[in-house]
Amino acid sequence: MGRTWFHLPYEDRKAVKILELGCGSGSNLWMLKKEGFDVFGIDLSSEAVQLSKEMLRHWGLSFSEEETAEHLSVQDMTKLFFPDGTFDTVLDIFSCFCLTKLGWDRCLSETTRVLKRGGKFFSYTPSKRSDAFIKHEPTGMLDDSTLEGIKRENSPFYGNSYPFRFMSEEDLKKSVGHMFEITYLEKVGRTYRNGAEYFEFLVFELTKL
Repeated sequence: MGRTWFHLPYEDRKAVKILELGCGSGSNLWMLKKEGFDVFGIDLSSEAVQLSKEMLRHWGLSFSEEETAEHLSVQDMTKLFFPDGTFDTVLDIFSCFCLTKLGWDRCLSETTRVLKRGGKFFSYTPSKRSDAFIKHEPTGMLDDSTLEGIKRENSPFYGNSYPFRFMSEEDLKKSVGHMFEITYLEKVGRTYRNGAEYFEFLVFELTKL
């Protein structure tokens, strides 16, 4: 966000529409709204959307009654309700990983649709270089990238019972196809259990062609 939009004067930022997929309790939305951007958030959980509303209200950043339903809503990130070419940026901060490969492809297609030409998609998602993926047993796999959950007791994120998808750089390049250009790609890693477990994220920015 800083590289792409923070050079704009504050008064011009309201024209920039930003959608967060899986907004949770609104911890990213309140910061972006505080910085002057026109923010939208969706989540599959109605409780999470309600928490987002409360978070924005707590910081004195709540929407008007007319705006709230449009800006904060319960939606499936694979079936977005927004019109084509609505957003300048779409964000995925450790949310889309709960989709299988098929779900991710659908989400990426929908993201492409709602982005403006030249729009940005930013994602922070688990990497296949993580020990949680490499040494995943006894967890079963839903496809070659998605675990049924995290069932190994000493694994980071142990106890998550929903689909947990990991991605490699090669997976990313295949999935974006001709829809996007990869304009930023980094790896962020950390260790757990005194260095015994490594967990890595891919951090990437795509630009819609």
